[in-house]
Amino acid sequence: MTKYRSRLPQLQGGLFLTDGGIETSLIFQEGIDLPYFAAFHILQDQTGRTALRRYYTRYIEIARKEGTGFILESPTWRASPDWGRKLGYSDEALDRANRDSIALMQELRDEFETGQTPIVISGCVGPRGDGYDPGQVMSPEEAAAYHGRQIRTFGEAGVDMVAAITMTNANEAIGVTRAAQEAGLPVAISFTVETDGRLPTGQGLMDAIEEVDGATSGGPAYYMINCAHPTHFDGTLAVRDARVERVRGIRANASRQSHQELNEAPDLDDGDPVELGRQYGDLLRRHPQINVLGGCCGTDHRHVEQIGTACKMVA
Repeated sequence: MTKYRSRLPQLQGGLFLTDGGIETSLIFQEGIDLPYFAAFHILQDQTGRTALRRYYTRYIEIARKEGTGFILESPTWRASPDWGRKLGYSDEALDRANRDSIALMQELRDEFETGQTPIVISGCVGPRGDGYDPGQVMSPEEAAAYHGRQIRTFGEAGVDMVAAITMTNANEAIGVTRAAQEAGLPVAISFTVETDGRLPTGQGLMDAIEEVDGATSGGPAYYMINCAHPTHFDGTLAVRDARVERVRGIRANASRQSHQELNEAPDLDDGDPVELGRQYGDLLRRHPQINVLGGCCGTDHRHVEQIGTACKMVA
């Protein structure tokens, strides 16, 4: 059952942690095979379900220790039609997988939420293509149609909001936003940026925010940046621009490497958790509107723990 859909607590202030790189953590730390990086796929058996509960519980416990809120992001980044078909899912089976994912999130909230740690359930939407490469860019109308079924399923399952993670282009972000609006759900748009702080299409981050806002009447509740190291986008946020205020969340990579370097690397680069936490703290000093904090590729509970500690000192 939805709890915060009409009033997202992260929009009222206070720090909210979220998880790290779920796929890289499950693969490299848990030794779990994730075809096509599809974390939702392991919900099919009890062993996978237990691994997911263990994964999320670590992060929720960090939030409870720090006295912050928590955004519980469902493991459904790949649970959309094209990726589901590659894994052998029918549309109906994919609907069930999305509902099961949200049911697990609700179980975790029921078990761990406290007055000091409100837990917001977010239905995670991933890109139709790769999270690094925009590939063939859809029109906004095509994107709304492609993502609409998953988003409607999330709404029926009782999510508080939707988050579009690793969006590589403005058109797809517009489509997701419109589908969420149609379903009556708040939505956060999280853009992937390259080492130059621009989207993989080459568009500037602020221009992408302006385009999405303009096409959706300011539809997203807020924007985020993910899948890049803080040094890659620090300069982008340093400009004096009202659009910067729309960025309220960061899910950075642990590594300073480019996406191409990460793809070609034989081993996981998990960077320096302490340094990453300090960099988040520096970002918050300059941009106090940012209050949703987690990680992306290569990050795990160690990084989020350092992020929480550093940012609590700033907030």
